[in-house]
Amino acid sequence: MKAEQQYIDLFTQCEAMICRHSAEALNAPRATAFADFERLGFPTRKQEKYKYTDVDKYFAPDYGLNLNRLTFPVNPYEVFKCDVPNMSTSLYFVVNDSFYKQVQPTGQLPEGIIFGSLKDMAEQHPELVKRYYGKLADTSKDAITAFNTMFAQDGVLMYIPKGAVMDKPIQLVNILRADVNSMVNRRILVIVEDDAQAKLLICDHAMDEVNFLSTQVIEVFVGNNASFDLYELEETHNSTVRFSNLYVDQQADSNVLLNGITLHNGTTRNTTEVTLSGRGAELNLCGMAIADKNEQVDNHTFIDHKVADCTSNELFKYVLDDQAVGAFAGKILVREGAQHTSAQQTNRNICATREARMYTQPQLEIYADDVKCSHGATVGQLDDAALFYMRQRGISLKEARLLLMFAFVNEVIDNIRMDALKDRLHLLVEKRFRGELNKCQGCAICK
Repeated sequence: MKAEQQYIDLFTQCEAMICRHSAEALNAPRATAFADFERLGFPTRKQEKYKYTDVDKYFAPDYGLNLNRLTFPVNPYEVFKCDVPNMSTSLYFVVNDSFYKQVQPTGQLPEGIIFGSLKDMAEQHPELVKRYYGKLADTSKDAITAFNTMFAQDGVLMYIPKGAVMDKPIQLVNILRADVNSMVNRRILVIVEDDAQAKLLICDHAMDEVNFLSTQVIEVFVGNNASFDLYELEETHNSTVRFSNLYVDQQADSNVLLNGITLHNGTTRNTTEVTLSGRGAELNLCGMAIADKNEQVDNHTFIDHKVADCTSNELFKYVLDDQAVGAFAGKILVREGAQHTSAQQTNRNICATREARMYTQPQLEIYADDVKCSHGATVGQLDDAALFYMRQRGISLKEARLLLMFAFVNEVIDNIRMDALKDRLHLLVEKRFRGELNKCQGCAICK
């Protein structure tokens, strides 16, 4: 039996239960998503988009799903204490795929700003959620998005009304917690209206050593002249599998920074699709992965320059050790009429051993003639001349390798527009290279 059949049967049997524990706005697209998933099935490696990740293999095992929404005995506010110097955030939690609301965070958000359970907000503000939910995440084109839409019952809504400015970033910690092998399916919906400004930091962590599979779909709407930063930090363990699809739509003169960092994982497959829909929109898309042992990190990106006068800068870097596998496929589409587009895409990779593998596929597709576009990719090892130079000056081989790798990834961290987070990540990356982050330590960024 193919892996998708067990989930087709499960949804058929449990659809009423799934809907009963969710909200109408989330239930409305389930039937369409189910039909799309039945038609598509899980993607295979024969499809270019999933060439390097065997999706069927990861969904085939038997996982527990908390469709009846049982609560888990954990108070994350007691476990995780954020004391990063000078980084003051509004702190919230998702436990598996449910927004944690048993204990409310101290401090109030500015008037008009909403951050909370997607299920609850869909009941309290149904028209707002209906207007945006599922509008970017097209279930007819991607089976993982369809799967998530079928099963997701809760998640997070972040709403920043017109002209509002969030002086304090919001930090969302996703916690995986279970006693048996488990699957979680969560949604995040972000709406940043015209002239608004906000920053969101998402951290993924696992509290237990069981096998976890998580699917996540994030939809981000950024209005005219709005500014939004999204930072994602994954630091789980080797028994986790993550499929995350991020969809972003930018309107005129908006400015968006997306920065995703994988420090520890098992298998990660990230999809990022950004549409520059309004003139003057600017995107900075960055990613970094540090992987060793048998870890795998696969990033697939698509930037759609739909109109003229938009700018995109894309930078991804990987450092792979042992038998780790990395993959990057990035496509930039410049549509007809999108004149004066400026688009740069760079992928740089280091394989620290001969057993590590990196696959890279940068792509440009251009239908306008007045543009500035470039792309490039390199895969190599540490610079022998630089290693020799440092060893001649009394630096050990181990320390010299560490310094070179640290310098290599710094460019991604330096794109972060939060100084306290930038400083903390410099420290975490150094610890990772020194082998001091061997597994998820709760919220390492908050220790």
